[in-house]
Amino acid sequence: MASKEPEQQPQHREDEEAPAAEDEDTGAQVAPIVRLEEVAVTTGEEDEEAILDLKAKLYRFDKEGKQWKERGAGSVRFLKHKETGKVRLVMRQSKTLKICANHLIIPTMSVQEHVGNEKSCVWHARDFADGELKDELFCIRFASIENCKNFMEKFQEVAESQQKKEENEDARATASLLDRLTVEEKKTEDKSGEDVPVSKEGETVTEPAPADGDKKSEPGSSA
Repeated sequence: MASKEPEQQPQHREDEEAPAAEDEDTGAQVAPIVRLEEVAVTTGEEDEEAILDLKAKLYRFDKEGKQWKERGAGSVRFLKHKETGKVRLVMRQSKTLKICANHLIIPTMSVQEHVGNEKSCVWHARDFADGELKDELFCIRFASIENCKNFMEKFQEVAESQQKKEENEDARATASLLDRLTVEEKKTEDKSGEDVPVSKEGETVTEPAPADGDKKSEPGSSA
């Protein structure tokens, strides 16, 4: 019997075995169809610095439905103005950056732990997130008890510092008012204490003419 020849492996053409050639850089430059100019985007936070930045989820209390409604999840920050020293709470949603809370922290505000949850706390505020002032009851929940405590401590610290700031401003305003009153009183005293001008040597001072009723008869005149 004739022996069978080994089966030959299929031969591949050189063009199939050769790796695909990479795109060559021809050096040609293609001008863009539309030229886009850089646009400066302002957030309104350029003159502020963050003194607190934490991840959290925010809720607001719906008075009509009498239930908590989720406002958004993202970063809650305390922003302190570099010139005025005022501090506001701002929270933006993490994906859309939509503002879900925006209000000043004032001395009359207080924050309390949410009943039954050590990771949450509540407070009242006049919020401006929707473009108009609204009385809101907020509840914020953090991932840890530590973050919640940090938030509450910083909140109270800012509120107390704003109280001292207002007291200092009132004291400065009072001091400024007293200074103005003192200056005005001094001016009044200076005016009332002005001396009658005295003639200098070589100058002639003319006495005022007497009134008609005060005329005296000249000596030597006959009736």
